[in-house]
Amino acid sequence: MPFQKVTPEKLSQSVVRQIEQLILRGILRPGERLPSERDLAEKLDVSRPSLRDAISELAERGLLVSRAGSGVFVAEVLGSAFSPALIQLFATHDEAVFDYIAFRRDMEGLAAERAARLGSETDLRLIDTIFRKMEAAHQKRDPSDEAQLDAEFHMSIIEASHNVIMLHMLRSMFDLLRQGVFYNRQVMFRNRMTRGQLLDQHRAMNTAIQARDPVAARAAVEAHLSFVEQAYVDQMRAEKHETIARQRLEHEASR
Repeated sequence: MPFQKVTPEKLSQSVVRQIEQLILRGILRPGERLPSERDLAEKLDVSRPSLRDAISELAERGLLVSRAGSGVFVAEVLGSAFSPALIQLFATHDEAVFDYIAFRRDMEGLAAERAARLGSETDLRLIDTIFRKMEAAHQKRDPSDEAQLDAEFHMSIIEASHNVIMLHMLRSMFDLLRQGVFYNRQVMFRNRMTRGQLLDQHRAMNTAIQARDPVAARAAVEAHLSFVEQAYVDQMRAEKHETIARQRLEHEASR
């Protein structure tokens, strides 16, 4: 008969599986510090030796990293998504920006559709909470805060899609965006008219998701990223015109 004896699972393996799930689901994020050994052992209701065994195994597998005097952190596993050479290539070719936006339009449109259908009530509250923070930041006219909340809003929708592959892939993409590899979001948030349009677009996304309307949610995301694409084109054109104007001014000054 194809049956085997059931053996009790070591406590450390239960801890390993729980931390694995938290990393997989994006709840524990790359670079995030775990609670102290004592606090974590109490939260998990395990002995400190069992916890040490679990952390040691996860560290050997590259999911956690111990830093002397600082604690235990989730490893920067997203750093391996793109090589430094490829990141540099992205940063120096405009076509990569347009492909990046097109990729986001497809993937985030799907994520918004899934969030409207599959997101829990807590997921939707989180999305709405971040949007309300965006409204508050808009009133303060702080482009850096708005740009940061913009990324958090989009990531909250992706997290609410409940697809772990999509989550980690797009989190990696957003990490490059935060580094300014593709374009500077803060530039868009400095323009008063553009800021208002961006807020309205995020409001449309939030409204559709809160109404659990998958079609409208996807359409709102796609419209937003099409606007971002055009804003980038306009920004490049304006920078080119400014360069030409400066050259003319310098030429006139030298005559």
